[in-house]
Amino acid sequence: MIKYKLMCKKCDNSFDSWFLSSKEYEKLKNLKHIICPNCNSLKIEKDLMSPNVFNSKKEKPEIIKTEKYVKVKNKLKEYQKFIKKNFEYVGENFAYEARSIHYNDKKKSKGIYGNATIEEVKELKEEGIDTEVIPWVSEKDN
Repeated sequence: MIKYKLMCKKCDNSFDSWFLSSKEYEKLKNLKHIICPNCNSLKIEKDLMSPNVFNSKKEKPEIIKTEKYVKVKNKLKEYQKFIKKNFEYVGENFAYEARSIHYNDKKKSKGIYGNATIEEVKELKEEGIDTEVIPWVSEKDN
């Protein structure tokens, strides 16, 4: 994946976007699939940007060390502990299980949690199935 800073030549709007590769960026640009979110113009060009690289042997960026970051991360871990204790993990079958509960009145003693794509979550919400997305912090992270 590669992140480009893009600039609209019509309204001077600057925005970031991710692409699979530089070739994929060129392909999408040629197909006129890259548009300005501000004015819908197709006159988009890559803007200058500096790489965001740090050496893992050296210190990590300051943002990782901030108290606010640590507080948020600890709160997320607290939520995860609660979820693991009170909900059933269904893994990649989340969308299927959520539909089973919703449409078949399949009663479970516990709610469920698991993995779903953004598209699956969008479809569930469109069907009236209440879902929430939460960030999940790896237990390996300190």
